Amino acid sequence: MAVLSASPLRGYNTFLVVLYFTYILPAVALVPRNPYARLEARKTSDPLEIDVGYATYRGHHNDTTGLNTWLGIRFAEPPVGSLRWQKPVPPQTSQKQTVVNADKFPDQCPQAPQAAPSDGPFKSSSQQSEDCLFLNVYAPSNATDLPVFVYIHGGGYGSGNGQSDIPALLNGSGQDFVGVAIQYRLGAFGFLSSDEVKRFGTVNAGLLDQYLALQWVQRYIRLFGGDPLQVTIAGESAGAGSVMLQAMAYGGSIGTSLFQNIIAASPYLPMQYRYSDFVPSQMYYTFAAAAGCFDGLQTWKEKISVFDCLINKDTETLQNASYTVTVGGKYGQWAFLPVTDGDFVQQVPSQQLLNKQVNGERLLIGNNADEGTRFTPQNITTEDDFVNFIKSLFPLFTESDVNKTLLYYPSTTAPVDKNDPKFATSGTGTPTALNESSFGTGQQQRADNLYAEVTFVCPAYWLAEAFGEEGRKSYKYQYSIIPAIHAYDMDAYFGPRPDTMSVAFQEAVKSIWNSFIVTGDPTEKVNNTVPANATHAIKSWTPFTVGQPFQLNLNQTGGTLTTEEDSVTDIDITVYEGSGLRPYFDLVNAYTWEGGRGNRCDFWRSISGHIPG
Repeated sequence: MAVLSASPLRGYNTFLVVLYFTYILPAVALVPRNPYARLEARKTSDPLEIDVGYATYRGHHNDTTGLNTWLGIRFAEPPVGSLRWQKPVPPQTSQKQTVVNADKFPDQCPQAPQAAPSDGPFKSSSQQSEDCLFLNVYAPSNATDLPVFVYIHGGGYGSGNGQSDIPALLNGSGQDFVGVAIQYRLGAFGFLSSDEVKRFGTVNAGLLDQYLALQWVQRYIRLFGGDPLQVTIAGESAGAGSVMLQAMAYGGSIGTSLFQNIIAASPYLPMQYRYSDFVPSQMYYTFAAAAGCFDGLQTWKEKISVFDCLINKDTETLQNASYTVTVGGKYGQWAFLPVTDGDFVQQVPSQQLLNKQVNGERLLIGNNADEGTRFTPQNITTEDDFVNFIKSLFPLFTESDVNKTLLYYPSTTAPVDKNDPKFATSGTGTPTALNESSFGTGQQQRADNLYAEVTFVCPAYWLAEAFGEEGRKSYKYQYSIIPAIHAYDMDAYFGPRPDTMSVAFQEAVKSIWNSFIVTGDPTEKVNNTVPANATHAIKSWTPFTVGQPFQLNLNQTGGTLTTEEDSVTDIDITVYEGSGLRPYFDLVNAYTWEGGRGNRCDFWRSISGHIPG
């Protein structure tokens, strides 16, 4: 009897053992331990002097912002020489014998702007260096165990730096959190990919830089007055795309070990190919050729691999190659981007988010009303132009895919002249963003909106859905005040405030971010300077779910009608300015918004194998 009764138990135990070694242990082993854990760190008697184990940094109190500030804290060894295209490593050289003055911004990582007709030849800059893996910390005086806000800058994974005006957000929110701004490798230095890079180094090096910075925060932020158990990671554009990929890191298996909250403003999701696919491999060899490391035969003659040749090149040669390849690409695009590597990034976002395999607990997610204008060629006037645009954007599309896209993005029945009056849509009525906006009409707007939705808007919807259930929460918003093109929402978070934005609107938006950073709920802690009508709308804001896909529309009313040329797009638009502006927020159905935007996002997800994304 004893043997018989034990048999089912043995079978169950065997099942558990198999489950552990087959699925659980490999997943746990894949996630790296915090490499800073072995380093001792301590506070000194001077609150501005911080010993992080490998160096002592002396910050300064900024009388203008009222904050204690540390600029240029190293979190990784310089990724040069043998560390190029390798995983970042914590600083190895001790500088404890001297105190490092943390009083100026570090050099930027080498830059490579988006492709555009106006881009000229490469120009080197003394403010750019491969030795750029630094972060900046901002803390209120006497900060103790405050929530932490970690900001990842945008710039298409090719440009940007850690000089975001976090003090403006901190001071506009009551100084009740600690802010951190990080830098990471950009362009070819951070996102070069191919089978050879994977074999001899690492792909997605820039994402791994961000991950190491988050590990640094866990180890050291308490010394600056922050609580490592209350971390919000945030970003805009490629920074928001980075935040999305950090939320997906290692298949969503790191949980809340590095962060609990996520803010993603206009998450940038370009084509995410597998690391060895044709497109990233083509960029690799084009880059190598521009750097003098590949002509089809040369490297074989010299018996040196392309990768080794690149390792031995000087910074300026590589920077010139990164810049040249990027600006010579498709209009509005970047050449070097995150890829699916099978380790850190295991799936395309549309599919992993569908399965809700994410890290973190709470999400604040937003997009702008007119995301696509600055990335779309502004010469699309006919249906043939629109079809050619689709085929150029999605080279893997079949004719069937193109026809489906035309079905989901219908044109107006009559031709529309691109010089016809342009105006913002309401979101709930007609016409919709499919054919009309403040920046475009007809076929041009058709292309602008398609690019906006597939690249920025739908990733926001997918993220909102991924955090919408199973014990998590997500809150979605749209930034709609004119002009609402990509990145203009940054004026609301960090400033400076433009004439087209009321003081009350900016205070309301900062209040939303601050409340989420401090409490994990954007409706919990509304600033008492926010007008009653906006406060009421914020308080009525409900979490986003598939069954109740509501978003808060952030708009304005009032003001004086003015026509001006937008400084980014060079398009004449109608805006509202003046002291009469006031916030107008309302809760709307995101799925039926703009003629069924949720339905179009479902379409893009259904054909992700042909995008991919």
